[in-house]
Amino acid sequence: MRESIYDNMTRSERIVAQFLKDLGIFWSYEKPIYVWDRDKRPRVWTPDFFLTQFSIYIEVCGSEDFDYEYRRITYRENGYDVIFLHLYNNSQKWKKHFFQYIAKISNYRTEGLNRLRMRLS
Repeated sequence: MRESIYDNMTRSERIVAQFLKDLGIFWSYEKPIYVWDRDKRPRVWTPDFFLTQFSIYIEVCGSEDFDYEYRRITYRENGYDVIFLHLYNNSQKWKKHFFQYIAKISNYRTEGLNRLRMRLS
């Protein structure tokens, strides 16, 4: 029997994968990215999902004990847009958070493009 990509996912990741599939959002699982950590060392990290049509990554947070703030800062400093979803907190709240951050990142990018357009005018 062939192994499925879903076999390597945590329960929370499978929930997010199904949610994205239901919305018709295409994704890649654990697409490697290159970052510099706080000690200026090169690292390869694999956020859980890459949303191809939005160029946004998702980290599915599995525990309150993990230092997600360090990851959030590192991603930001390296220029990556990453949405952190905490499914262990509330089973429905994370969906609202997802949509808020998709909108926030999209608006930020649009504003940046508009500023560039104004500079060229």
